[in-house]
Amino acid sequence: MFPDLAKEVRRRRTFAIISHPDAGKTTLTEKLLLFSGAIQIAGSVKARKASRHATSDWMEIEKQRGISVASSVMQMEYRGSVINLLDTPGHQDFSEDTYRVLTAVDAALMVIDAANGVEPQTRRLLQVCRARNTPILTFVNKMDREVKAPLDLFDEIERELGMSVVPFTWPVGMGKIFGGVLDLRRDQMRVFTPGEDRVKDADEIIDGITNPLLQERFGAAYEHAAGEVELVRHAAPAFDEAQFLAGRQTPMFFGSAINNFGVQEVLDALVDLAPPPGPKAALQRTVQPTEEKFSGVVFKIQANMDPAHRDRIAFVRVASGHFERGMRLKVTRSGKELRPNTVVSFLSQRRELLEEAYAGDIIGIPNHGVLQLADTLTEGEPLQFTGLPFFAPELFRSVEVADPLKTKQLRAGLTQLGEEGAIQVFRPVAGSVLLLGAVGQLQFDVVAHRLEHEYGCKARIVPARYNVARWVTCETGEGPAADERELKRFIDGNSHRVALDAVDAPCVLLEYAGELRAMQENWPKIRFHALREHAGLVFQKQLEG
Repeated sequence: MFPDLAKEVRRRRTFAIISHPDAGKTTLTEKLLLFSGAIQIAGSVKARKASRHATSDWMEIEKQRGISVASSVMQMEYRGSVINLLDTPGHQDFSEDTYRVLTAVDAALMVIDAANGVEPQTRRLLQVCRARNTPILTFVNKMDREVKAPLDLFDEIERELGMSVVPFTWPVGMGKIFGGVLDLRRDQMRVFTPGEDRVKDADEIIDGITNPLLQERFGAAYEHAAGEVELVRHAAPAFDEAQFLAGRQTPMFFGSAINNFGVQEVLDALVDLAPPPGPKAALQRTVQPTEEKFSGVVFKIQANMDPAHRDRIAFVRVASGHFERGMRLKVTRSGKELRPNTVVSFLSQRRELLEEAYAGDIIGIPNHGVLQLADTLTEGEPLQFTGLPFFAPELFRSVEVADPLKTKQLRAGLTQLGEEGAIQVFRPVAGSVLLLGAVGQLQFDVVAHRLEHEYGCKARIVPARYNVARWVTCETGEGPAADERELKRFIDGNSHRVALDAVDAPCVLLEYAGELRAMQENWPKIRFHALREHAGLVFQKQLEG
């Protein structure tokens, strides 16, 4: 079995597409699916009233606004490789979902709007990738428009992102005179044809980037591009696989995703350059992808992908071994056993029943609250994978139901949305009004929309007085029993401002940062955490103790 397992792991490529909003990320996702043969016709994320929408945008609110507000997972096969592609929300209000998705991938494809260059959300997402040493490929999009000069973009990416850039393709012209791209690796030019909705049997390819035909056909635009290519060949380092895999060097491609142009080169590069699944750190040890025993981690939960069935799907990144439908799995947090028989693979909302999976694959396990974010699944070994972040919210709202008869639906809806991480839901220790915590205002809008359209209850979401949240644990140094007593004493003494989150972790909610400083002085044995991953590790150690 082992040689087959190693072979299947080597075939996997698991990557996320990241960008600032409106850079064309979801459009590029759609075109990668198109070029791989996973779909036959592309939808438009901008045609809000059209019958077609992007495959990766399946929520009603995404179709209405033409934006991505939830991460999507798509699996496809291309050139003998199994590609797991994760489309992330570009909007910063949904950055938590994106950060969690980035823990489940082995590489990232960064999309940059050629007119706007490097934008704030691009920088933030790149910082997350750099912290994890995630290899990054860069796609400069929208070259069919009037945009920044390619050399300026080259300098800006290198300067702003702090990594060396190696151009793999280079544009000939832009906007109305965009002629195509010079493929510097293959020594050829791919000629641009606008307005393609389906994959063409064969683009026009001209061999030799110094071919006299290019001068004749594209004139000054080609001369200018050829001069720039000479400059960047001297200025840019040669491609270094080790530097790329360490996240310190990025291959750069140019194109126009809306026109299906430049996508082929990116898809080929993902197969050629992106790494297969690697080792994954657990608290107990490092797990190798080629180990025979199955292990995986829940990095996302999505409620109501099929509104008719009120389902909840746990997205599990396979870390090791060979998954087979119906096999016995253990949830290490709770000790509960699962025998999932309806495990699915994804093409966004479309699902297919899955028989087997290997390290790097993303599988979906339908469940009714048994699985939570960051849960580890194994064949019995008590492992706990690390690295899944939960950030302290920065905005707070109280939520009440408009129709008292719908209270049950409101609580059920918020429980499920809290479990999937769409919003953070807090139940005050003293009081009955639920509190919502978010990173950005748009999260509240999406939750209100989903409560009404998926759960049938209109909610009043009104400002709350809180501005600071911290998860709390205790370390007395006297053992778990003493820690538990001191934590209970803290919660009882501050019950008017302590709430429990989706996994019943206690959190203190405050109006001012000054209150937090005073509380830290008054309760020296209590630890205050801005990241729940940190708090979770302490809880785990207490459980083990």
